[in-house]
Amino acid sequence: MTNYPTHGNKTLAIFYYACVSPAKALQWLDALHTNVVFSYRELDWLNNKSFQTSHAHSLHSRFLEEKESSVGREVSSAAEEKEEEEEAPKKKKKKSEKKRKKKKKHKKKSGRGSDSSGSDSETIYPSDLKREQEAERSQAAPLANRFSWLDDVQSPTGHPFCVDRKPDQANWTYKSLYRGDVARYKRKGSSSLGLDPRRQGVSWEESESNKKQKGGDKNKAADRYFSKVSRQLLRSEPAVPTLPTIPHCSDVISSTSFLPLDDDEGASKGGETGDRVQTSSVNPLGVYDSSTALWLQGKGQQTLDAQTGQSTVLMTRRTEEFNRQLREQPADTQLWIKFIRYQDELTSTEFGGEEEQQGGDSSERRKTSYRAVLEKKLSIAERAVDTNPGCIALQLERLRICQELWEPSALAKEWKKLVFLHPNSAPLWREYLLFTQSYFSNFTVSKVNSAYGKCLSTLSCVRDGSMVSHPALPGIEEDMLDIFTQQCHFLRQSGHSEKAISLFQAMIDFTFYKPDSVRKLSTKQQVEFFEPFWDSGEARVGEVGARGWRAWMLQQERGGWLQPSADDDEEEEEDEEEVKDRSQPRGTVWLDVESSREAVHWLPWRPDKAKGQSEEDCEDPDRQVLFDDIGSSLICLTSPELQLRLLLHFLSFLGLPVDSVLSPAPCQPGLLLDSLSFLTQGNERQRPLTSYDLPDSGVSSVGHMTTLQGTRKWVGLGKQGERFVTNVFSMVQPVLPPHHRAVLSLCWMQYEKLKVLRCLCSGNKKRLRSQGKSSKRVAKRLLKEPDNRSSLVLWQEYAHLEWILGNLDEARKVFSTATSIGGTKGLNSPSLCELCQLWSQLEVEDGGGIQGGALTDVTASPAVSVLTRLAEGTSSSSQSISPVSILKARKSYEQALTASLSALDQVPSNLQTIRKGEEDLLGKKVRLSGLVGCFALFQYLTVGIQAANAVYSQARERMEELHRTLTLDKQFNGNEEANLASTDARNSAADSNHTSRHYANKLASECQVLAVQQAALLRYHNTISVFPLVTLRQMLTSALSTWPSNTPLWSIYVQVENRYHSAGRARRFFHSVTRDNKSVVPRLFAIVAEQQRKQLVDAAQRSCCHDTTLPILPENGLSNRIRGLFESTIATEMGSRSPLLWRMYMHFLVSEGKVDKATGIFYKALQNVPWAKGLYMDAVQLFPEHLQEFVDLMTEKELRLRLPLEELDILLED
Repeated sequence: MTNYPTHGNKTLAIFYYACVSPAKALQWLDALHTNVVFSYRELDWLNNKSFQTSHAHSLHSRFLEEKESSVGREVSSAAEEKEEEEEAPKKKKKKSEKKRKKKKKHKKKSGRGSDSSGSDSETIYPSDLKREQEAERSQAAPLANRFSWLDDVQSPTGHPFCVDRKPDQANWTYKSLYRGDVARYKRKGSSSLGLDPRRQGVSWEESESNKKQKGGDKNKAADRYFSKVSRQLLRSEPAVPTLPTIPHCSDVISSTSFLPLDDDEGASKGGETGDRVQTSSVNPLGVYDSSTALWLQGKGQQTLDAQTGQSTVLMTRRTEEFNRQLREQPADTQLWIKFIRYQDELTSTEFGGEEEQQGGDSSERRKTSYRAVLEKKLSIAERAVDTNPGCIALQLERLRICQELWEPSALAKEWKKLVFLHPNSAPLWREYLLFTQSYFSNFTVSKVNSAYGKCLSTLSCVRDGSMVSHPALPGIEEDMLDIFTQQCHFLRQSGHSEKAISLFQAMIDFTFYKPDSVRKLSTKQQVEFFEPFWDSGEARVGEVGARGWRAWMLQQERGGWLQPSADDDEEEEEDEEEVKDRSQPRGTVWLDVESSREAVHWLPWRPDKAKGQSEEDCEDPDRQVLFDDIGSSLICLTSPELQLRLLLHFLSFLGLPVDSVLSPAPCQPGLLLDSLSFLTQGNERQRPLTSYDLPDSGVSSVGHMTTLQGTRKWVGLGKQGERFVTNVFSMVQPVLPPHHRAVLSLCWMQYEKLKVLRCLCSGNKKRLRSQGKSSKRVAKRLLKEPDNRSSLVLWQEYAHLEWILGNLDEARKVFSTATSIGGTKGLNSPSLCELCQLWSQLEVEDGGGIQGGALTDVTASPAVSVLTRLAEGTSSSSQSISPVSILKARKSYEQALTASLSALDQVPSNLQTIRKGEEDLLGKKVRLSGLVGCFALFQYLTVGIQAANAVYSQARERMEELHRTLTLDKQFNGNEEANLASTDARNSAADSNHTSRHYANKLASECQVLAVQQAALLRYHNTISVFPLVTLRQMLTSALSTWPSNTPLWSIYVQVENRYHSAGRARRFFHSVTRDNKSVVPRLFAIVAEQQRKQLVDAAQRSCCHDTTLPILPENGLSNRIRGLFESTIATEMGSRSPLLWRMYMHFLVSEGKVDKATGIFYKALQNVPWAKGLYMDAVQLFPEHLQEFVDLMTEKELRLRLPLEELDILLED
């Protein structure tokens, strides 16, 4: 377009709007072109030669003066146009064209009036002006005749412009220029040059047509709390509020009644001051900040988008940091795993609200995004495996991702391929076995059992050196023992208790009674020699007349021996009527008979040759165990510690309490949990201080496979089972060293005490009396043995047994005798300290020392007397003590505790040089629970609860700090051990690491014992006197944060928190613990806490007052919360493999009346724990109409079925 030099209001308006609003300038030019075409006479003033460019500034100033009066009319007309467009957006095109023509005519008239009024010069015709311009064009450079780029010109002229002679007809038709002719640009910020940011602003809003094209909706609903934008806002850090400041200048002081906010800080931070102070209809006083004003206008999306972009930038930087570290350290496997798991966090940040989007395809979109994330994680894992092909952890991480992408058959092939490539990796075998157990479509008990046998036989070949291609890794025997124990528990949970007992019998014979002639052979050859002994019909471990494999081999070389005749005094088992009530439903009868047979027939059936029995006489063939079922699972254990652990695993399998340090869990604890008893322990009000000395493990003993809420048939193992246990102890103890025999004797004594406690809780006095006599007989027999006469631990258990039975005087005599045996060792003897601590705790529970929360005469307290005599190193007597003795005893306790804690700090430096014979001495240094407990109880009785709490806190702080140090050192040593190339160096490092691990486990056990003692004492004091609960709550939260799998601590915490209606604190704490811990124990207690709270609410709803039911309480969401906890727990790896969790979920849904959902949960549980027979039994109890289906499913999966339905029908007919 050619630029004509003009003047007047119309030209100045074009010049002004070209600077401020290009769109308005185009409208003016449109009107100008129309005027030129239709009236050339009106442009005669353009030929005025007196017009000069220097007059532009004066004309512009004159136009600004006139603009102030006309800008109001222009703005009002524009607003009216916009309102008309919004009111009728769907009018026809013809009407809009007519309206536009009318507006153009109106502008022409006003333009002509302004032109005539502003023109002062003589008339100049356009023809003269055209001739002058053509003359000037003839002298212009060739550049003006064609279009070309400025960079292509060799010698650019002073006027690099081009005049386009060809008009564009489209400019007459459409309201704007063609979009391709308009330069694109991106605006930064919302300000404009030449405007005061505090007073003026420009609204860069899109037109209504653009909003419609982009799908925008003016009446769109506000974002809900679960949307992506709102979740991003919650995750962002809140802005720090600033206090209003007093203005410095007195000019700003006005008569307003509010205190203005200073906005200088906001101006320095980014130019948002104009938005904050700008007044509008929603912010008339200017007191709202920019985000609040935008929110009031319904435009809060801008701030949220900024925050979303900020979080995206942070995530991008973190991803770049991961990539940089992985390029520099490609061998860092832990960094690879962190990067793989970081993808979940990245996805939740980027697509956090995608699953809550409205629409029918939201679920499909969620599945697509989740699968995309899995594909991304899989690609990272494959790259990590290619970089580190020998890392088992990366291989396992890759298979965990593939588990959600691949078909089960393809995944099984990949697992088999991986264990074939790494046959010497015990962790890999363990994960493979767990996958085989959970692979429902191909699961049978026989296949999984053969997989366990294949695993143990392969690892035995690696250990013996028969597999030359793969060397044995450190700790392979310990891993093999854990896998063996895991196999036995798998058989127990599937109902095949006979095979599990036979496995333990064979392993004990194979380990402790091995002939010397076969010790140097390989494991496979030793198993071949063991098979004839197993098939010979000779008595095995636990059976009457058992002598062992070694004695059988020697006698066979001498010609064998005659079978002993049957004992005449052996009592025959009385056959009880199995079906007691035929009127019960069919499913109930089946459950009763199945449970009773499980409790009686858990031992393998053996033909009694003295009675002329043979294998054909067995009514149930599954009760017989063949050598092919157990032969491949036999392993060699050379370490005495592992041999003792094997025995303890067997005793724990039978239901005896064992030391958790000497016998740790063989696998994931969630796999073995199948009893509700450990979730409700510690509720005994009569024993508030001593009820936690035998914590429940949550694992059902053999023979007690019942429904979830079923009761035990016996307190022990029955008459036959008790005889079996006695035979095991009698046979095994002679072949053990003295300190191992003491451990077994302690287990037996604690088992007898446990049976008495069960009788006491049941309330059956007759059974309690008979069981008390039997347990006392066993305890006295153990104490009469030469090795146990000076064992303070056994004397302590026997005295406690007498106290439980109510024989307090007899128990005090036993305690006094034991303290005299301890001599003058005093506080230097851990066993004596533990004995005196138990004695004083029992005295406090009996009421000696504190009455109603007030201190009595401490010199007459039996508990204070016991603790004072211990500090003095003298035996206890009935004489009262003096106050001076109490002061001396306190000083002795302080010195002993200081010396013991100082000795602990010196232990880590000596772990590398310690010998095997010095491990017991090292264990004594760690046993501080007795000393600390005595000192704390002494302070509680003589000073107060604050002093006792300070003693516990001091000891726990030092010991937990030492445990953290040892844990870090153990991880460092483990990494160094993996990098060692020499076998000897690796073995020596493994031995040192084993000593350090054992010491760390013992120290952790002592710390947990102290924490339980402290919590029990604080809770006891809180029940008998007025004391702030915050001390107990803080102690429990700190202890549980350190030991999140300690069940006694969780029991106390749940009991304390459920006394109050406010559940927010407990819920937040449960969430903080479960977020950072993979254990299933905290999650189970979180569910139990909510269930107990729901029971209280339900009880309040059902209660009555004056024959009027209380009004129904409003819905509190407890049912939904409990379901959410269940769902979040089964979504975890350990929670999905916990049979107890699935069974609790089923029972909860049925209690809520949601039977269909409970049925769905049952079938979902089968995909994760198909081996758990208790799950099927619970399903029969909850859904009795599906009995036939469940029994057929158990038969198909080869679970142990003791009562077929055909036999049940026969029993019901009889």
